[in-house]
Amino acid sequence: MDEIGLRQYQLFCQFIEQACGIVLGENKQYLVRSRLSPLVKSTEGATFNSFIDSVVQGDQKARLASIEVMTTNETLWFRDSYPFKLLEKEIFPKLVQQSNSNMPIKVWSAACSSGQEAYSIGMTWLSFKKNNNISKRLEIVGTDISTEMLQHCQKAEYDQLSISRGLPSQFQKDYFEQIENNKLRVKPELKGLASFKPFNLLANYGPLGQFNIVFCRNVLIYFSPQVKKQILQKIAACLQEGGILFLGASESISDLSDEFTMIRGSLGLYYQKKPH
Repeated sequence: MDEIGLRQYQLFCQFIEQACGIVLGENKQYLVRSRLSPLVKSTEGATFNSFIDSVVQGDQKARLASIEVMTTNETLWFRDSYPFKLLEKEIFPKLVQQSNSNMPIKVWSAACSSGQEAYSIGMTWLSFKKNNNISKRLEIVGTDISTEMLQHCQKAEYDQLSISRGLPSQFQKDYFEQIENNKLRVKPELKGLASFKPFNLLANYGPLGQFNIVFCRNVLIYFSPQVKKQILQKIAACLQEGGILFLGASESISDLSDEFTMIRGSLGLYYQKKPH
């Protein structure tokens, strides 16, 4: 298949940054080529350059498809493990003790991909709830820019390869049921904790409401420093006082925001919204 011309690559990078904030840089031609390849092959008579031209010129179908493939990222169950241990051992106990008994604990899983993070949070909660015999409610909101990924989340069905990537066997037994085609489906008890909706991290966060905990992990690495600052400012605004932010294991907000205090515990670190 043909290559991508430099001019077309630059125009495509501009489009993706304007559409969803992702900065590709000068050395990601291979990534763009591999992600766009299925779209180009399925478009009769298209080359990479002609497909990108149609995106730049406003072809809505090509634009939406390009955003889908460029924002779809791999995900795991209980990724890095420590955030979920922190939830169970430190954060959930504090929130249950501190909060009004009638109000649910609210968690936002930003850029939730195919749902593994949101459902991992839910399994951690159900395990904690069972072990501590409490009646408190939890609500998880998962958001993603990709409608295809959100359909996966809502369907809540996973093949054996997906299941094998980090899901403990006991949780598989407790919270999944076998269905046809050798797939597993999330049981209603877990599925009922989470709702999913489309959301662009460049948008207005007001309609999302307020949260006790935000997971925005392995997402900021794709944005420019200026956009990172804007996103962190908006996350802080939708966190309740003392709210918790989890970033990816290799991510840091030093020099990007003064809205948070880094909390380093025995199980790992997270960021807490400073009191105003």
